[in-house]
This record gives sequence, structure tokens and C-alpha cells, in this order.
Amino acid sequence: KASSIFPEAIMVKGPGLYTEIGKKARDLLYRDYQGDQKFSVTTYSSTGVAITTTGTNKGSLFLGDVATQVKNNNFTADVKVSTDSSLLTTLTFDEPAPGLKVIVQAKLPDHKSGKAEVQYFHDYAGISTSVGFTATPIVNFSGVVGTNGLSLGTDVAYNTESGNFKHFNAGFNFTKDDLTASLILNDKGEKLNASYYQIVSPSTVVGAEISHNFTTKENAITVGTQHALDPLTTVKARVNNAGVANALIQHELRPKSFFTVSGEVDSKAIDKSAKVGIALALKP
Repeated sequence: KASSIFPEAIMVKGPGLYTEIGKKARDLLYRDYQGDQKFSVTTYSSTGVAITTTGTNKGSLFLGDVATQVKNNNFTADVKVSTDSSLLTTLTFDEPAPGLKVIVQAKLPDHKSGKAEVQYFHDYAGISTSVGFTATPIVNFSGVVGTNGLSLGTDVAYNTESGNFKHFNAGFNFTKDDLTASLILNDKGEKLNASYYQIVSPSTVVGAEISHNFTTKENAITVGTQHALDPLTTVKARVNNAGVANALIQHELRPKSFFTVSGEVDSKAIDKSAKVGIALALKP
């Protein structure tokens, strides 16, 4: 296997959760592209509390939030206050038992947003179950069986109030050496997504995603690539069948601190100016 200067992904036990199916291609094609101006700063108090302040300028609208994270052994508490007066609290218990993770989350003032999730990681399986804190909750279940190289999974959401399935998805993931391919059936069999990701050299990866809607007979195709100019600077580009092209350059100013400039051009609307996004994330 060719060595790469790209950061290694955090390896989880066994095949991981359902969200890992197709994740490499999704990250390559969509992650870090920014159409707005975003700025975030993380600081640490003397007691180890992490405080992250984020501001995003979306045209004439400015959104901001302050997030605080406290860690103590296997327990993590995250609290985020946003400019829309919402308060998001997430409590994570990592490995209260071998292979187990428990996550409790609630967003105020939306009293229906609370939910509890239990994740279990095994050498040949990954399971996640969540249930909302309401009288008639939505119950989510996802399960994956297989190995790091070959896995098959399903993701189901059931609405106990209506007695109907909110969604029913299934996915397949294959990894061999530097190649990863996935096939996902979404929206109760209405949409089919196929994705591809490959490391073609120690500094370059390529990927593609093809989506087909069985109802409308429409197809969507996105292809992209990522290249490391040096260990600190990365460029990415993507284009879809609608004629929209995106590109970005990201530079690591210091460990975990990034400056990113991205742009978007619609070939079918050349008369319109290109969209430019800027993101700066600073961590000590």
C-alpha cells in the first residue's frame, strides 16, 4: 500500500457504524467547501476546559455560537449556545462497558429534540440505536456486519406516533488496499447512490458519486480530486453534471489550525459572479 501524507483516519473497532459507509467519498467531495465567511477560535482554560467561539457571515445574516467542552476520563460534556437563543447539550460516556458508547443530547427550547443513543463496536459488527424523549418517539436503528474490508448495513427510523417507517436505507462498503467503493439504497428504495474513492499516489486521491432516482429517472454525478502540494497545503476540486464547479485551497497554519479559501462557478450562469468562501479555524 502506498504511503500517504494525508492524515490517517481514526480507526474504529471492526466495520464501524452505518455512517462510515461511503464516508471517504463524501468527505472528499463535500467536506471543507465553504460558501460563506466563517471564523472559529478555540482556547483552553487552566482547568482544561475547551471553549470554541464561531461566527459565520451568510450575506446580510450573521450567525454565531459559543461551545464549551469538558472532559473527565471517559466522560465528555459539550454545551453550545447559539445566536438563535438555542442551547445544545451533549453528554458522551465512552466505554462504560467494553465496546460501548452512550450519548445523551437535548436542544432547548425544543423540548422534543432530546434523545439517547447507544453505540456498540465489535470486531465484526457496529450497532447504533437511538430513541427520542417524547411520549411517541422516533426510534432509529442502524447495524453493520462485516470487517474493515467488506461490510453490509441498514439504517431504519420508525415513527411510533404514525406507525410508519420514516426512512429505510441499506448500504454496502468494500475496501481493498487504496480503493473504497460503496453502494447505498436510500428513501425506502427510491434512490441509489454509488461512490468511489481511491488513493492514486501518496499525495493525490480521486473520487466520484453517482445518484439515481428511480421515481424521477434523474441522475446526478459528482467527481472530485484532492492533492497535497506539501505536508501543510492541500487543494481540492469537484464538478457535477449540472455544470457547477468548486475548488478550494487549505493551509495548516499550525497543528490543527487551518485557513481555507473556496470558490464556486456555475458554467450555466457565467453572468453571475463566482461565490467565494473563507474559513479560519484556530486552535492552540
